[in-house]
Amino acid sequence: MPSRSLAASPRVNGTPQLRLSALVRQMASSSASSSQSKQETLLEKLSSQNENAAPPVLFRSELNTRTYVLNRPKQLNALDQSMLELLKSKIEEWEQSPRCHVIIGTGNGRAFCAGGDVKTIVQNLQKGNPETGIKFFKEEFELDYALARLKTPYIAILDGVTMGGGVGLSINAMFRVATENTVFAMPETKIGYSPDVGASFFLPRLDGALGTYLGLTGESLRGREVFESGIATHYVASHRIPALLERLNNLDKPTPEMINDALEEFHSERLSDEPRSTVAGSRRKAVDMAFSGSSVEDIMGALSELANQHDHPESGWAKETLETLEQRSPTSLLVAFEALREGKQQTLGQALSTELGIATAYCTGASPDFVTGVKALLIDKAQGRPAWSPNNIGDVSPSNVLSKFFSRNSPFLREVPEASFMDSESLSFPTDPMKFSLVSEEEIGRLVRGEHPSSSSTAFSLEELLQKAQELWGKQGVEAKVMDVVSRRCEVVPKSGMQEAHVRWIH
Repeated sequence: MPSRSLAASPRVNGTPQLRLSALVRQMASSSASSSQSKQETLLEKLSSQNENAAPPVLFRSELNTRTYVLNRPKQLNALDQSMLELLKSKIEEWEQSPRCHVIIGTGNGRAFCAGGDVKTIVQNLQKGNPETGIKFFKEEFELDYALARLKTPYIAILDGVTMGGGVGLSINAMFRVATENTVFAMPETKIGYSPDVGASFFLPRLDGALGTYLGLTGESLRGREVFESGIATHYVASHRIPALLERLNNLDKPTPEMINDALEEFHSERLSDEPRSTVAGSRRKAVDMAFSGSSVEDIMGALSELANQHDHPESGWAKETLETLEQRSPTSLLVAFEALREGKQQTLGQALSTELGIATAYCTGASPDFVTGVKALLIDKAQGRPAWSPNNIGDVSPSNVLSKFFSRNSPFLREVPEASFMDSESLSFPTDPMKFSLVSEEEIGRLVRGEHPSSSSTAFSLEELLQKAQELWGKQGVEAKVMDVVSRRCEVVPKSGMQEAHVRWIH
């Protein structure tokens, strides 16, 4: 969802923005059917409204690559209806083009994309017009699904704020590049809504309980930790992005493996003064312990218990996190928790279908909290906790949440529209979106426990484990990932008699 506006440069990749009329001519010349193009129609409409306005999305065709640039920097590139239509039409065109070998997504200014235009949705809801919001969510989710199903390699450059709708555009891309400027979050519970755009599919597939923590609290990950958590597949310093794009553009008929090799070449090593991850070590152990609960009340209870253990290194974090959850919409917390629980067993198409039902329910009055939250935080910019209803977690009935937001018989789901991801082909990806990410914690665990096909008949020493990990998953960052997992989930047993020192899984 959108954050507050920040100042942004009026330049795109170092080039001054062109007048809209020139951009229309430039884009029209790159398409053989430009006179019938939806993009040109929309751009001409925008041009007639404001001759000097820049289009909200720029498109570029260069050799092997096709690039879209989200271009509303003052709004942190928040998605509106016109942007969805422009992107959908152009993505469909590129996917069919034999000259398009790589699709790249990026944003102008200090954000990739900070979310969707929920202010307009809520303003329409206040006028008694839920159809506008339902249509927006449907088309946004359809675009996210189309991007996830691309056969053409798709690279999302997350060089800045990436939240809400921006996560949907990128999270299932084959390649997702984080930089030191990346700020990732799904902050929907802050505004009385629930994580969407496929988050209920992706977040539960992160290691441990990290996805539940991010989905309920709306907290941010920054820079390298976006890569280390598996959300991004690669990490490249921001100043090297232009050279990376040039390298990708010059690849000859690039395969996914060639693209991955190029991205690995541009990987930026950790600097000595670079901040450490906020969700590693003892913090990560606390996250997994607390957010593995079977209900929101269980999670809050675990945090309360940890907060009272004053000698525990994460007691302060637990207290702050409990206070954070108490600021969120109680209804949204229960809706989000159930969506994440269901999403772990669903396909992307099924998860998006559930999320469209949730969005429709919010738009048709299943809870007042969506309107309350957006109005308080984004429209009125009020200080303090919004007036949620119900106001306390104990007053929200789990069965009531299920009947309103998830039941096929819910009166609030009658207006759910048909969508492309609801068809019988919504079951698989052309490429696993985690294929080029860091190896998962579970896969490392299988190797240590002797359950992996490449496991040894005897236990690994730490040195042997690191060497085997590089052989299996040779990728920048693998050694650091293995060491973090070993520090939290294993013990290194010293040599004793005839038995050599080895790593043992204990959690």
